[in-house]
Amino acid sequence: MSIPSPDVGQIASAGGPAGPRVLLLVPARTYRAADFLLAAARMGLDLVVGSDGALPLGGRQVIPVNPADPEASARRALARAGMVSAVVAADAPMLPLAATVAGLMGLPHNPVEAVRNAADKARQRQRWAAAGVPQPRFEIIPAAAPVGTVRRAAETVGFPCVVKAVSLSASQGILRADGPAAAATAAARIRRVLAAAGRPDREPLLVEEYLPGPELSIDGLLAGGSLTVTAIFDKPAAPDGPTFEETMLVAPSRLPGPVLAAAIGTAGQAAAALGLTHGPVHAELRVDGRGGQARPAMLELAARSIGGLCSRALRFPGGTTLEELILASALGRPVPAASHDPALATGVYMLPVPRSGVLHAVEGRDRAAAVPGITGLTLTIPIGQRVRPLPDGDRYLGFIFAEAGTRHEVEQALAAARDRLRVIIHPRPANMGEQAS
Repeated sequence: MSIPSPDVGQIASAGGPAGPRVLLLVPARTYRAADFLLAAARMGLDLVVGSDGALPLGGRQVIPVNPADPEASARRALARAGMVSAVVAADAPMLPLAATVAGLMGLPHNPVEAVRNAADKARQRQRWAAAGVPQPRFEIIPAAAPVGTVRRAAETVGFPCVVKAVSLSASQGILRADGPAAAATAAARIRRVLAAAGRPDREPLLVEEYLPGPELSIDGLLAGGSLTVTAIFDKPAAPDGPTFEETMLVAPSRLPGPVLAAAIGTAGQAAAALGLTHGPVHAELRVDGRGGQARPAMLELAARSIGGLCSRALRFPGGTTLEELILASALGRPVPAASHDPALATGVYMLPVPRSGVLHAVEGRDRAAAVPGITGLTLTIPIGQRVRPLPDGDRYLGFIFAEAGTRHEVEQALAAARDRLRVIIHPRPANMGEQAS
């Protein structure tokens, strides 16, 4: 079976509003719009939508906003939406605007500065260092720094190290380097990725210690600075470089209770150090086992929930979705802590782009969906679109979902479904530049 993608137009035009009015800010380039709209419809909310692009909303009027101009966009949203009970950003690009609008309305919100801290990996590292949050050793490389500076920073951090763009997400612009020359090469490549993404050339880079060990993600909701955990995923195939695309996420976690408690505490400390007090957070950590002790350390934290369509792998009592919990939290309603059915394990496999070119076909989808335990397979890049693998690209081909009695069965099902797919990507013509890898 497949998890159907909600029909955004039908959701938007269905039924009359009955509940509180909520302003939902949706970037045009997001996976998340349909799931938030469906959640709002299920909750009976009076939804007002603002976006920076066209959305298929079945005739519903959309307030045009520009995240790059939050003050003017906030005034427009206030004038068009009227008073609302909550402001919610459906994805990261809308977070500063959501904080600005909520502040003008006197609603609970994160400070804009805290949201900007969470969006900048260099700011994260600096604030966590000041607060004593466990994290890798790091160096910040100024934008105009010569190659020698990159080499020296990498040598100071130690090898292997990781070179990162500070403003990108979804594992874009992240490379491992095992020596000084590789660090310089990685920095030059990431600069090209930033230029292609339209990022300013004044942006610094991070060089940080590579931490071995299990990797996990923690999702939660902040209310008044208090963190309620909604999900914890293990990453059975945690990437170790040279690129760091995520693939498989499985819940519940295999890690011992004391390690998970330490990881949750570290994530809460990290959020507080950034100044975050309200709304969803998504934390990425590694458990460093060197020296015989399991020490969770922060990799990154975002002021949003888990990305892509991964939230569809989560199960909450009564069929509630993560998006419904986010909307409820924004409205000041209590949100229960995550509780996992011991008889059910769930997981998601994010299909990476294997090489550059034009996506021609994804064969074997019926065979993949027929694997026992597979509950859904959704492609998110249209056939005929140009694609690039990470760390140069910024999207996954799609998502496979699974449920079973044990984590091992989920992992086996996801791997089997992945192996039944055949992704066909045609090289670009020579006059189009980039060739297939």
